[in-house]
Amino acid sequence: MKRLLVTGAAGFIGANFVHYWLSQHADDRVVVLDALTYAGNLETLMPLMDKPNFRFVKGNIGNTELVELLLREEQIDTLVHFAAESHVDRSITGPDAFVETNIIGTHSLLKAARSVWLADPANPLPHRFHHVSTDEVYGTLGANDPAFTEQTQYAPNSPYSASKAASDHLVRAYHHTYGLNVTTSNCSNNYGYYHFPEKLIPLCLTNILEGKPLPIYGDGKQIRDWLFVEDHCRGIELVLQKGVTGETYNIGGVNEWQNIDIVNLLCELMDGEFAADASLAERYPQSPCAQGKPANSLITYVKDRAGHDRRYAIDCSKIERELGFKPAETFETGVRKTVRWYLDNQSWVDNVKSGAYQTWIDQQYTKRK
Repeated sequence: MKRLLVTGAAGFIGANFVHYWLSQHADDRVVVLDALTYAGNLETLMPLMDKPNFRFVKGNIGNTELVELLLREEQIDTLVHFAAESHVDRSITGPDAFVETNIIGTHSLLKAARSVWLADPANPLPHRFHHVSTDEVYGTLGANDPAFTEQTQYAPNSPYSASKAASDHLVRAYHHTYGLNVTTSNCSNNYGYYHFPEKLIPLCLTNILEGKPLPIYGDGKQIRDWLFVEDHCRGIELVLQKGVTGETYNIGGVNEWQNIDIVNLLCELMDGEFAADASLAERYPQSPCAQGKPANSLITYVKDRAGHDRRYAIDCSKIERELGFKPAETFETGVRKTVRWYLDNQSWVDNVKSGAYQTWIDQQYTKRK
């Protein structure tokens, strides 16, 4: 039985990971540490709250003493680190938070892990520190460049990617200097359930329903590799089970799309959903789809983002070859599931955007402690 501490698990990928892990490893103990910042939503974890092998702790990864306490108190043997500031636009307008969370916060976790797990150098406890990173640390690719591998030189271009690159280096250093058992995974763009609606796919879906513009940066021809979030969780599971300590594994969807093509696809799928289900027009009267207009009528081109990387692509042949990873979802199946989830869970989106329910549920949790 494993005993996991998962940071940032009220966020998008972390929450999906915890749901996935407990569905696959029902006897394991999972402790979640999350500061519940704007992108953290405790509602996502509420179905797990009454499980005897689950515990939520509201706290900041920068609180090294708290992390040490949890590692000791819960006898944690595996730390999976998702907690991060991750929105590039926010890093451009306010980089300080990214340095604080992604660099200093990661270092706080590493210090706590070293203190607890390596307290006795002659008899280190079995442990694993898994760090979840991004393909953006590698910089940008030209149209015909080969995809990023684990050997690609780091060349981050935004404050966000620079802060993640720094955290990757810290994790590597704690392995080589102190002997901490670490692994790192660098993933491509995730999509799926519980995605905060400032990111491309959920933003487009919610804006279509609300009849708001679909903003396209520049010419919209930026290319991203898209990975269904549950496939990402499966990849991390394989790294924890079979990965070699000190190694890095790229996890990708092998699925490159231009941003404008993604948006057009989402528009087509939403047009189809409204055509097949008349009740959607009643539920979302502001949508152009409810007014006999195509969703792509909302597409609006805006000034390109500063320092916008042109293309990301992940070569995940290492994790496929060494650990047996392959995405289970095609983009067609994954994006259809995602569209259906957002149509069926708009109350979750509304609660996240308003913050009102988040405040209430946080208060209820505090009372239960």
